[in-house]
Amino acid sequence: MDEDVKAGVGVGRGTALARRQLTQQTTQLDNMPTDLDITAIILAGGQATRMGGEDKGLILLDGRPMLEHVLERIRPQVDQIIINANRNQETYDDFGWPVISDNDRDYRGPLSGIAAVMQLAASRYFVSVPCDAPLLPRDLTGRLHDALEGTSAVSAVADSGESIQPVFALFKKSAEPALKHFIQAGESKVRLWHRQNSSIVVDFSDTPEAFLNINTPKQLHAIEARLRNR
Repeated sequence: MDEDVKAGVGVGRGTALARRQLTQQTTQLDNMPTDLDITAIILAGGQATRMGGEDKGLILLDGRPMLEHVLERIRPQVDQIIINANRNQETYDDFGWPVISDNDRDYRGPLSGIAAVMQLAASRYFVSVPCDAPLLPRDLTGRLHDALEGTSAVSAVADSGESIQPVFALFKKSAEPALKHFIQAGESKVRLWHRQNSSIVVDFSDTPEAFLNINTPKQLHAIEARLRNR
């Protein structure tokens, strides 16, 4: 793990902050810089029904919480990290990054978490990644940014060569009103968002394994074996 990640994970260890309400989340972000270029949103707000309801970001993978593997990969690519979590917020606090829950607790999907973070944080761009993709590309943000910057599009999404990977995406801050309207209209599917908003599709077919995620215990063991054989 690089030194920046170690520092990020270490800050706040041993503390157990009270579960945040929306006003508390806003207070926490007050001291963040307002000129950030790219903020990462790590999506850890799901119910993980296929993993028996376990909180996937906290499941051990090769002896470490899965979130630590994701932090190690995404930290060098961004200016700031925010974790989107709807449970175990006190535990996520200990990783040293702000923790934001969805605006509602109905588990409406990743877009709710992305919208909640974009509403509260000031940044030009937001890159979203799931907490269960420990092999995510080390150049994900740069490639998405290069494709999106200077265009009229408000978002870009990775394509593994087999299909788009909807939650591996970069959003401009200007996407926030459209995203809010999309959710208020009762929509929650990330693929539909990308289709309706003409997201730029970025080719990552040279690194298809980077998008492997963990939805079952069998996949957990398979990726764990892959990590140990590297």
